[in-house]
Amino acid sequence: MVIVEVHDLVKKYPSFELRNVSFDLAGGRIAGFIGRNGAGKTTTIKSMLNMVHPDGGTVHCFGRSFRDNEAEIKKRIGYSAGTVSWYPRKKIRDIVRIVKRFYDTWDEAAYSRYRTLFAIDESKTPLELSEGMKVKMNLLLALSHKAEVLILDEPTSGLDPFSRNELLEIFTELRNEGVSVFFSTHIISDIEKCADDIIYISEGKIIAAMPKEDFVQQFSRTGESLEDTMLRMEGGVIHA
Repeated sequence: MVIVEVHDLVKKYPSFELRNVSFDLAGGRIAGFIGRNGAGKTTTIKSMLNMVHPDGGTVHCFGRSFRDNEAEIKKRIGYSAGTVSWYPRKKIRDIVRIVKRFYDTWDEAAYSRYRTLFAIDESKTPLELSEGMKVKMNLLLALSHKAEVLILDEPTSGLDPFSRNELLEIFTELRNEGVSVFFSTHIISDIEKCADDIIYISEGKIIAAMPKEDFVQQFSRTGESLEDTMLRMEGGVIHA
């Protein structure tokens, strides 16, 4: 079932343009949003969530217009851009006490469950957490208000290989529980490990949006890894 529909999204800047970006996100799947730095991944995500105002296009979530139902829809979405950077010296339990006041959908049982799964110590402050644990803390807060979709901008960037692998395994566990995960990355191995679908953007334009196996079948040459394929496509062969 399609739960997020992005259609002809446009955002114009003096030196960059998001050009008629369209794709769908299906429920209970992991979608990897791949593209080199500067390709338009963050601009797309911020435009989807109305964090920057798009110049054109529409976004529908759960069958409803995002623009007309923003507050309601955002209660069902978990968003994270990198690692947590707020209240760095407050105890995590105090941060949680503040955050949960904003969500009438907050679920204490879910919070307890994911806090145990992510092994987060409430007595610590964000300053005391590793980069990987900071990302997990963002996920904890999102999932505790029953987010049905996680929209994550470069969540594995800056993590060591072990922490990255651990986070990708968590994505797989969440998918198995019915949570949809949409994450941007320029690290192709992340896509290979866990993504069900690939959405590939280059120079502000969607080149492909499809299941990973279809992407490989359509674009990869014999003997190529996914990384080889992406590097060749970025080299301009796909536009020839």
